[in-house]
Amino acid sequence: MVMVHHRTVQVDGLDVFYREAGPSDAPVLLLLHGYPTSSHMFRHLIPLLATEYRVIAPDHIGFGRSSAPSVDDFDYTFDRLAEVTEQFVDALELTTYTVFTHDYGAPIAWRLALSRPHAVNGVISQNGNAYEEGFVPEFWEPIWAYAADASPENEAKLRPALGREAVEWQYTHGVPDVTTIDPDAWEHDLALLARPGNDRAQLALFGDYVTNRALYPRFHEWLRETQVPVLAIWGANDEIFGPDGARAFAKDVPHTRVELFDGGHFILESHLDEAAQIILEWRRTF
Repeated sequence: MVMVHHRTVQVDGLDVFYREAGPSDAPVLLLLHGYPTSSHMFRHLIPLLATEYRVIAPDHIGFGRSSAPSVDDFDYTFDRLAEVTEQFVDALELTTYTVFTHDYGAPIAWRLALSRPHAVNGVISQNGNAYEEGFVPEFWEPIWAYAADASPENEAKLRPALGREAVEWQYTHGVPDVTTIDPDAWEHDLALLARPGNDRAQLALFGDYVTNRALYPRFHEWLRETQVPVLAIWGANDEIFGPDGARAFAKDVPHTRVELFDGGHFILESHLDEAAQIILEWRRTF
């Protein structure tokens, strides 16, 4: 059985919790989670990939078991989350790594690639958007509205996204058989989202998401210049980031491998074994 370690390192006065497994001299795979979860979303994937990777999965600030300071004490922006992640990478002395991105993890990973273009040697995107084609308009319209005008009315339209129904929906929508999804996944997320003051942190990140769109052209240029290996594994029924977001990577990296599953936003809950097998097969091609 693969041993998974659960550790914490201090970064800029903040605790960053992370899960780690695999040989210390193996190629590094940096797993970056999305909203509303944490490294907990990778709990089953890590042992499957640790046979060939040194797998490292941190919790972003404000998520999981990492520090969750108030909005008065921490600037909840994607720039700031990326800065902490970069310092985390330095603390662990990681010089090169493949990034596995999901949801919020994607814009953090894209910033890492732009900050240190030779450090990122591969990209695995699991419903982690990098193109306008990926946005499902019905889901994103209230977020763009809040970014443009953080009025009480627009905030009220977003607050349900922090609640039980919306968090559970992220896991279950688009899944042919919802009985395959472990309810403990969203219960874990809900418990941590309920920490005092965390609602303001999450609203700040909702409002800042628009900055990621402005970053895309620079990231596309990096893809074209480096031609790093790209694997896009995607829930084809995702109503947050649609499957066109997966196909779009091939515009800049023609050899991108695209794999679409009959699932939703969290395919590691519904298609774990298939996803892990594809990731390991893909790794062996380069």
